[in-house]
Amino acid sequence: MSHNPKIAVIGGGAAGFFAAIQIKEKNPNTEVLILEKSKKLLSKVKISGGGRCNVTNSCENIGELASAYPRGGRQLRKLFGKFSNQDMMQWLEENGIELEVYSGSHVFPKVNDSQIIIDLFLRKCREFGIEIKTETHVISFETEGSGYNLITKSEEKIYADKLVFAYGGQPKRSSLEEFEKLGYKLIDPVPSLFTFNMPKENTAELMGIVVEDAIAKIEGEKLEGRGPLLFTHWGMSGPAILLLSAWGARILHDKNYAFKVRVSWLADVKEEQLRTEINQSISENSSKYLKKWNPYQLPNRLWIYLSQKIELNPEMKVGELGKKSINKLINILLNDTYEVQGKTTFKEEFVTAGGIALENLDMKTMESKIHPGVYFIGEMIDIDGITGGYNFQACWTEAWVVGESVKSSFGIDY
Repeated sequence: MSHNPKIAVIGGGAAGFFAAIQIKEKNPNTEVLILEKSKKLLSKVKISGGGRCNVTNSCENIGELASAYPRGGRQLRKLFGKFSNQDMMQWLEENGIELEVYSGSHVFPKVNDSQIIIDLFLRKCREFGIEIKTETHVISFETEGSGYNLITKSEEKIYADKLVFAYGGQPKRSSLEEFEKLGYKLIDPVPSLFTFNMPKENTAELMGIVVEDAIAKIEGEKLEGRGPLLFTHWGMSGPAILLLSAWGARILHDKNYAFKVRVSWLADVKEEQLRTEINQSISENSSKYLKKWNPYQLPNRLWIYLSQKIELNPEMKVGELGKKSINKLINILLNDTYEVQGKTTFKEEFVTAGGIALENLDMKTMESKIHPGVYFIGEMIDIDGITGGYNFQACWTEAWVVGESVKSSFGIDY
């Protein structure tokens, strides 16, 4: 090339910034430009993890890491072999970010403040001379010689030799229809990672209760989420529910978020074992009041709620339980059912399933099969993970791969 190649990154979020940094770090002679349609940069990084930024997950093998993606895990598995969560942790630490691993292998900056990640990315951009333009809304692109012209909403044209699209999650298909006009297949975007609303259930008194190891299933579907389950003022949340919402994103969308969820409050206990243990405990605690019995040490408010739900008086004595009551008790402990009508976004984190179909891309490089030198990364493509730092990790890995791909594409001309 007779000039320094110019790379435009469209999207000022996690994927876009890390891609720009990786491209410039690996290709020092390039001119790198970040274009963001809003005034805000790295807004999702700012709010992630309640403002602490869950940068990645510390799981130790690639198979476990790849299994955390309801869509795209198979393709990511190969990419993680090039740049994994462990590599990202090392990169952050080498750049002055001390990390802390919390329960569930969630990785946060030790200072528990997302601003330290934002400051690092902005500092890297200054050091590398990466230009950042906000309030620049790119709506399409067209071929121009060996490169491309970006077309903005204000009808400005910006030339670049290569393009990296990192829009982030798009809740509406209409946001991506310009790409469809250019020949890209789209997968309808639907929400993932949401909590369940239960307006018909009288569970408000249980708000704040957490059962540390529950199994939740969607009635009539082969979907299961296991882990802590939290009662909220609107229904249910917690990892068990979020897992269900991620793996069942399309199924639950098709049900218009109206379905029944079945909960086992005793995750590892089977019916036969439970019946034996219940009968033995009854014989040993026959004079205890039901409300004080609670043989599996569930949260006391939940134990009383479940008893009343099957029309047992918490003031009765355990020895008064008949066969019918015992059957009801066993059933509610293992198959408690709640009606769901609607969803709520998990905290301030919005994740979509869908977007640019992966079949449009060379998944070794993230390059478009339709337009050479155009790359797609981040949540705008049909890859999404469960909660726990996985969605950011997909961004970091894809961005690193683009940096390598840009380097190799220049070959001897670079």
